[in-house]
This record gives sequence, structure tokens and C-alpha cells, in this order.
Amino acid sequence: MDLGVRWKLHGDGKSPAPGAVVRPDERLTWPRTVGLGAQHVVAMFGASFVAPVLMGLDPNLAIMMSGVATVIFLLATRGRVPSYLGCSLSFVGVAAVIRADGGSSATVTGAILVVGVVLFLVGLAVQKFGARIIHAAMPPIVTGAVVMLIGFNLAPVTATTYWPQDQWTALLVMLFTGLAVVCLRGFWSRVAIFLGLVFGYLISWIFDLTLGKIHSADASGKVTDHWRLDLSGVSKADWIGLPAFHGPAFQWSAILVALPVVIALVAENAGHVKAVGEMTGDSLDDKLGTAISADGVASVLSTAVGGPPNTTYSENIGVMAATRVYSTAAYWAAACFALLFGVCPKFGAVVAAIPGGVLGGITVILYGMIGLLGAQIWLHGKVDLRNPLNLVPAAAGIIIGVGNVTMKFTDTFSLSGIALGTLVVITGYHALRAFAPAHLKTQQPLLDEGTSSYDEPAEGPADGSGRP
Repeated sequence: MDLGVRWKLHGDGKSPAPGAVVRPDERLTWPRTVGLGAQHVVAMFGASFVAPVLMGLDPNLAIMMSGVATVIFLLATRGRVPSYLGCSLSFVGVAAVIRADGGSSATVTGAILVVGVVLFLVGLAVQKFGARIIHAAMPPIVTGAVVMLIGFNLAPVTATTYWPQDQWTALLVMLFTGLAVVCLRGFWSRVAIFLGLVFGYLISWIFDLTLGKIHSADASGKVTDHWRLDLSGVSKADWIGLPAFHGPAFQWSAILVALPVVIALVAENAGHVKAVGEMTGDSLDDKLGTAISADGVASVLSTAVGGPPNTTYSENIGVMAATRVYSTAAYWAAACFALLFGVCPKFGAVVAAIPGGVLGGITVILYGMIGLLGAQIWLHGKVDLRNPLNLVPAAAGIIIGVGNVTMKFTDTFSLSGIALGTLVVITGYHALRAFAPAHLKTQQPLLDEGTSSYDEPAEGPADGSGRP
């Protein structure tokens, strides 16, 4: 059985030839390959470490399970789809809602585990029936609206939890991160979030030295005099040790809040597989279902031991595009680095010590970017918002999701925010479509522009000449 763990040397092994790329089944020399693996880990530092901290989960366990998840993905796709799997930001809002309702870390991971199972089943369905089933259930108007409401639902978390802890640090970090995203080029622009975190650490340390303690809300919301940067936990942490594991707990209310994220994950995977296929020149259409299923399995395994969910990372696509190296050997190296970081509690303590004000500046941009990815899906899908069939369900669902509107059905069961907004978008769109006049029902492409080619061969004349 070919597991995709054999690579031939590309050229002289030093760098791609002009105009050439290092394909997934090729590699550079091992020192260069290991260096590229380390670069991939750094590229996902920002989001993949911020996410578990925002979700209240162990960052050490998150990085360890991201390494395990990457190995699972590479084996499942037989080394054809180069990708690093890291903690998905799509679940940050879900975790915040579940915790606000009194849920524990076990409740959070239990709800996400169920999402992983559903994602795995969606992947199996795509393998059997083709990507057109995604198009039928989740056209771009639905997918974009759900991604948008997931991102914008997080706004109160920044406004009430992180920003008030240190508003001036938050402002400076926001400005620095924004400049880094816009002004830097190549690899550095891909690690802008990580650079923002480093900048925030330095600013907090300088403010503590020059201005002393700050009088503001701490992480628990209590207003006290405290240091912006508290590294006491770092000195107490061991250099080597296993992260803290815990089992999942299952509550229907939490599961219903988490399930809508399946839509965002399917969209992420479809875009990732399509992008990598276009960059490598190797059609990966047949691996879409496998990639989705692999993400599901990786998330189930991670959450079963108390870690966060895992998904493909766009930051790593940027690294591949900049280096023109798509070798899966580099991702095996990245997975090994992640496993090593995962057994270093001192490293996790450094991540856990990120000041609240720094998270405030980072999340202002990060949460907004998540929401605006929904708009990007609309643009790629050429969604016409002048069409009331598109406009009405999206408008209603987004306001419900962003405003955290609640529908109480019984004393023990209610739907609100993300869950209710997603339900309104999906059921509203399909219900309205059933009654809409024919001229409002226009065919839309699958998830992102061009991916309908997964199921539909290019049309040509009967003589096969390729001429119109």
C-alpha cells in the first residue's frame, strides 16, 4: 500500500529550478526539508495558539494534537495533498457561547467531537456521491452567511472580555498587526498574527517596567491592580512533560451550538484542496471527500482527549506559494516539530501568559477576518444580493447570529446566536426557494468559483475538437 512516505530528490535538492515547483512526492535535501517544516509550524503559530487560549483549552495539547492530526491527514490522502492541520478558529465563538451558558472544557470538546463525526460522514458522502451534494444543501449564499455570522458573533467577546483589560496595548497591537498584514511581503505577511503577539508581549513588558501595574479588569473580569505580563507560570512549568488530558462530555444544547461550524469546515476544505491542486498543477478533485473525512477523524481524536478541533490551514498555503515547495516531507517534519513542542509545558506556559490586552488587539482583526471570509465566499460564488431569495434568509440569519437572538421552546431547551442564525439561513433559503418564482432560482457555483468542475466535465463539441 502506498502511504505517500517516499520522495524522490528534486533536481540537486537545493531549490526549485526556474519556473518549476517541488511536487508533493518530491523533496529537497533533508536539512532544507526540516527547515521548511519548522517554517510551516511558525506560520501557524499565531492562529493555532491563539485559538486554544481563546477556547480555554491547553495550548500544549493543541500543538501536540495538531501534529497527530497532520500525520492522519497525510496518510489518509496518501501524500497527495500537502497540508498542516491546526486548531480551527471557527470554533472560538462556539466555545465562548457554551462557556457563557455554564459549560466546561469537557462540554466544549464533547460538542466539537460530534461536529468531527458529522464532518467525517459528510466526507464519506462526498466520496460516494460527489461534491454536488454540498452544492445542493449549501450554495454560496448559505455558506457565506453562516461563516459571516460565526465570525461577527465573536465581537462581544473582544469588546467585553479582552479589550477592557488594557485598551492602549490592544490599540497598539491592532495597529501593528494591521500594518504587518498589509505592508509585509511573502512569508512575513503570513505570520503577521504571530508577529503581533510578539510585539504585544514586548509592549506589555515595557509598559510594566515604565508605568507599573494597570488598574483594570483581569482575565476573570475582576477589576484589580495587576501586571500586564505575568510570567510566574513559565518559571514553574517543567521543560518536559505531557499536557493535561480530559474526556468529553455531551450536552444537546452545546452540540446544537457547535453543529453549524460543519458548514464552515466543508467550505475551508473545498477551498484548500482546490487551491493546492491549482498551485501544483495536479487535479485533486478526487481527494475532496477524503480530505474532509480526514479532518473529521483528526478532530474526533483530538477532542476525545481534551484537545481542540483541527482543520487545514490557509497560512501554510501562503508558505507553499512563496517557496514553491509542496513536498509532503516538509509537513511530516512540521508534524514532528509540533509533537516536540507539545511535550514542553514551559512552551505552553509562555503561550498561556499572553496578556488580555494583546488578545484584544489581535482578536479585533482576527474575528473580523473570519466574518469577512463569508463575504469572500459570496464574491467568489457571484451571489446576487439584489435577489430577495438570497437577501432575505441571509439578512435574517446574520442579524440573529450577530445579535445573539434567542428562541425559547421549553424551560430546558432554547436556540440562540450561531445555532439559531444558521437554522434560519438554511431552512429559510430552501423553504423560500420551494415557493419562489422561476426567475429567482438561478444556478450558483459550488462554494468557490470553479469548483463545480469536481463533478461536471468541461463541455465541448461532439467532435472533440475543443472548438466552440
